[in-house]
Amino acid sequence: MTTPSPMPLGLRQRKKQQTRELIAESARRLFTERGFEHVTVAEVASSVDVSEATVFNHFPTKEDLVYWRMDAFEDELIAAISERRPGESLLTAFGRFVLTPRGLLTQTDSATIERLAGLTRMITESAALLTREREIFERYTATLATLIAREAGSSASDVSPWVAANALMGVHRALVNFTRAQILAGTRNPTLARIVRNQGRRALATLEQGLDKYGR
Repeated sequence: MTTPSPMPLGLRQRKKQQTRELIAESARRLFTERGFEHVTVAEVASSVDVSEATVFNHFPTKEDLVYWRMDAFEDELIAAISERRPGESLLTAFGRFVLTPRGLLTQTDSATIERLAGLTRMITESAALLTREREIFERYTATLATLIAREAGSSASDVSPWVAANALMGVHRALVNFTRAQILAGTRNPTLARIVRNQGRRALATLEQGLDKYGR
C-alpha cells in the first residue's frame, strides 16, 4: 500500500519550525562552547533575538534544547516494531532499526564530525542532561512495553513485555554509551561506524542466543 505524502507546511508552520531550529542550533553552539550549565535560557533567547518565553514555547525545558529531536526517534522506533514484516520477530525488526546508521555515524565531513563530537563531550559532562536522557529512555521503554503487551494480548500486570522492552532498549543504551566512549577516545568514521555496528551485532546475538549459558 502506498503511504500518502505528508501535506506541505503552511507559511506559519514553516516560520515556527524555522524559529525552533534556529533556537536549537544557537543553543547547541553556546552549550558546546561554554558547557550546558554555564549558559542560561535567557542567553539563548538573546542570541537569536527572541524572548525567553518564546524559547519555552518551543522547548518546555532547558534540556529539551538538546534532546528535541528524540521525539522523532521514538516515533521511528515504534514504527519499526509495529510495522514490521509479517512473521518477523521483534528482535529482528529492532535489530534492523538499531543497526541503521544515523546521526554522527552517517557523517564523513570532518568539520561536521568534530562539531557533533563537541556535542557528545558537552552531554557527557552534564549531570542534568544525562539525567534527562535516562528519563527519555525510560519513556521509550514504557512505550515499547505497552506495544509489546498489546500485540501479545498480555495483561497490564504481566512482566514479560517489560522484560522484552528493557532488553531491547538495553542494546540501544549500551550502544549509545559505547559510541560516546569511542568518540571521546578520538575514534572517527569510518572506523567508528564499523566498530559500533559490530558491537550492535554482538549485542543482538546475545539476546538471540539467550542468557542461559551466558557467563558460565
